[in-house]
Amino acid sequence: MKNILIASALAVATLSVSPIMAVPAAAQAKAVAVADVRVAAARSNAFTVASQQIETTYKAQIDQQQSRGQTLQAEINVLIAKYNEEARKTPQNQAAVQAAGQAVQAKRQAAQTELGQIGAPVELAIAYVEDQISVRMNEAIRAAMTAKKIDLLLNPDAVLARENNVDITDAVVTELNRILPTVSTAVPAGYQPGQLVQQRNQQLMDAARAGQPGATPAAPAPTGTAPTTR
Repeated sequence: MKNILIASALAVATLSVSPIMAVPAAAQAKAVAVADVRVAAARSNAFTVASQQIETTYKAQIDQQQSRGQTLQAEINVLIAKYNEEARKTPQNQAAVQAAGQAVQAKRQAAQTELGQIGAPVELAIAYVEDQISVRMNEAIRAAMTAKKIDLLLNPDAVLARENNVDITDAVVTELNRILPTVSTAVPAGYQPGQLVQQRNQQLMDAARAGQPGATPAAPAPTGTAPTTR
C-alpha cells in the first residue's frame, strides 16, 4: 500500500550495535555460529508493530509524500523529454543540451529536498524505533549465544561457506522479542538519530572506567546515520 515497510527495512540497515565483549579467536572457539542482527531486528515483533503504528500515525505525511512524488516525477519526465529532444537534434546545440540536462538535475535535487522535508517526521520516527532496538540488541545476542551454547558469533558477510544449522538469527529474534516486546514511536522532543546508542555507549565506557581504574574501554560502535528519504 505504502512504502513505509520498505523504508523501515532499509532503516535497519544502519542499525548500530554496541561492542559486546572480547571474543576468543576462531581457532579457540568450541562452538561457532552466524547471525544477521539487521535481519533479526527487522523480523522482531517490536519493529513490525512499530512500523504498522508509524503507517497509521503518519498516514497524512506518507500519503502527501507519495502524491507529491508522483507529481514531481511527471514534471521531471517532461524535462527529460526536452533533454532527449535536444540531444537528438542534428546538428546539436551543445549549449541547449547542457542547459536541458542541468534543468533535469536541478529538478531532481529540488524534488529530493522537498520530499525529504515532507517525510522528515516519518524518518525520525523510524530512526527512533531503530535506536531503541539497537540499545537492546547486544543483550539479545548474548542470550541467544547462551541458549545455543555458542562462544563465537560471526556476521554472515564474514563467512565463505557454512551449513544452514549454524545460523542462529531466529534465536536472536526470539530473545529480542522476549527482552523488548514493544518500542515507542512517540519521538521525544529534541531527539537526534543514534542518540540512544550514543548514550548507552557512554554509560558502558563510564562504567568500565569506574570499575577498572586506568583501563581503556573498547571504543563505542559508530551510531547509525539518519535514514535517507525512502
